[in-house]
Amino acid sequence: MPTTNTVDKNTEFARCLQCNKVNTFAAFHWLALAFKDMTRAPILSLIYGLIFTIIPLAIVYTAVFAGTYIVIIPATVAFALIGPAFAVGLYDVAWELEKGHKPTLTHSLKSMFRNPVGEWGFAILLMVIMIVWMRLAALVHALYPSHANPTFEELSAFLTLGSIIGGVLLVTVFAISAFTPQIMMERRVDIMTAVMSSMHAVKTNFSAMVVWSICIFVLVALGFATGATGFIVIMPLLSYASWHGYIAIIKTKKARGYE
Repeated sequence: MPTTNTVDKNTEFARCLQCNKVNTFAAFHWLALAFKDMTRAPILSLIYGLIFTIIPLAIVYTAVFAGTYIVIIPATVAFALIGPAFAVGLYDVAWELEKGHKPTLTHSLKSMFRNPVGEWGFAILLMVIMIVWMRLAALVHALYPSHANPTFEELSAFLTLGSIIGGVLLVTVFAISAFTPQIMMERRVDIMTAVMSSMHAVKTNFSAMVVWSICIFVLVALGFATGATGFIVIMPLLSYASWHGYIAIIKTKKARGYE
């Protein structure tokens, strides 16, 4: 009986899914689609928006009322690190709307266990990165001047090193998490396949991802500028837009006609 060395693509570990190349400003189209999703599922969007608002609200409370403004930068980065893994419920809402179904809270919560090993493994990976960032932030804080009202020159070493470390971590996490949760939820693949596919898609669509990352930064900054209350709307909007970005970029068996 002849043998074959062909590997089943559905079970192959750490493979890279094919991706499309989109327009540089495709992010604005994704945001428009996301806004439409919010109008079609306002109650679910509000529920998830309130849940997501608790974390940045705690950051603002700590910074303003406890007077520890220095924690807001590392805490904000930490929030950005773990956020993608916990937006899976909102991805499910957008997916149900795309299929013409009526999304429900129960169905969206179940989505967090559709690919438990991959999804929770990725959440743990992000939390480990967050812990590493918090430890690095504590070390960088040692460079903060010990006296009150330091000059900008005295702060330069602290700000420079902190910005470099935080920037490197954010870019890395953005590349591995841009599409990883969506891939694992829909495709139910292993975590390495999802991560490698996400990194490949970000590299292939570098200019579009730069615009998308700027959109995220501006909206998150706007959320903090509103005392975190803006996240009630911003987090569902970003999550839905992320799903539409995934549908547009990662090739699937069924073409969906997104740009």
